[in-house]
Amino acid sequence: MIPRKFFTQSPVECARGLVGCELVWGACSGIVVESEAYAAEGDPACHTFTRPSARAFVARHRAGTAYVYLNYGMHWMLNVLTKGEEVGFVLIRAIEPRRGLRAIQKRRGDKKGRHLTGGPGRLAAALGVTGVHHGADFCSSPRRCFVAGAPAKVIADGRIGISRAQDLPWRFSLADSPFVSVRPRVVV
Repeated sequence: MIPRKFFTQSPVECARGLVGCELVWGACSGIVVESEAYAAEGDPACHTFTRPSARAFVARHRAGTAYVYLNYGMHWMLNVLTKGEEVGFVLIRAIEPRRGLRAIQKRRGDKKGRHLTGGPGRLAAALGVTGVHHGADFCSSPRRCFVAGAPAKVIADGRIGISRAQDLPWRFSLADSPFVSVRPRVVV
């Protein structure tokens, strides 16, 4: 289980470091193949930029806490809070399923490959993530945590699915993974 200390790095370091790790969510798990960093201060794409409730969440919670929100009233998004010299969040964008495939497929229908868990909304639906998980601790139970993986070849690219600060190379993908939501545009 990745300790809380890992999440006391910057959101960019954590986002890069989580690629290749296993996300355990109850009876399901998958290798993180795509993540995206958001800085709590000065990042116009981060929830803390315009939402006082997000800033209050950061103040109240420790690093390694799940930040879950409903995007456009349709899709739950799973993030983890980081509190290093820079504070922020890591959005878990995609996983390659490892355990609980039947449950994942039941939640997602007969989707396959990247259509099963590629993209933050698909990933949350596949794992059964909802607003009740907002504030869950990723550092206190082996049933909901991250587990260190083997060193991974990680590609950095601009963030996607947002309208502001897209140019920051803060989206990280596992090289050559067919499970990423969108193939990287550039290699950094």
